[in-house]
Amino acid sequence: MLISSFGFAQNSSEELVSNVSTSSTVTAPESVATTNSKISLKTGFATYYARKFEGRKTTSGIRYRGKKLTAAHLTLPFGTIVTVTNLENGKTVDVVVNDRGPHSKKYMIDLSEAAAVQLGFFKKGQSRVEISYQLPEDES
Repeated sequence: MLISSFGFAQNSSEELVSNVSTSSTVTAPESVATTNSKISLKTGFATYYARKFEGRKTTSGIRYRGKKLTAAHLTLPFGTIVTVTNLENGKTVDVVVNDRGPHSKKYMIDLSEAAAVQLGFFKKGQSRVEISYQLPEDES
């Protein structure tokens, strides 16, 4: 399993302790969903993989590649496409879940380096984000 790891100290402010502040589920319009499904929205903190994990196998068996738009999530099925929005600048990226993590209660999703770059928080270590994803009715 991969675990995000940075070479800097993390702030233990109250903002970091409360990683998931909102959660909601809305029914997807029929024109968007071909199956009976719901879109889930969650807000919290994201971080990204350290470079030392480049080339290592993820929990799904796929090798981690920092240039790919991938993510780790504790519960979402592998292959789930997650839209991640940086709440500090409004930038958005779609990533595919292919690993388990993050293994810290402070974060709800670990992103690849490429995803962190597109979201504009690479080298900052973390960002407040909103994630949205769609699961079939029987999996949500």
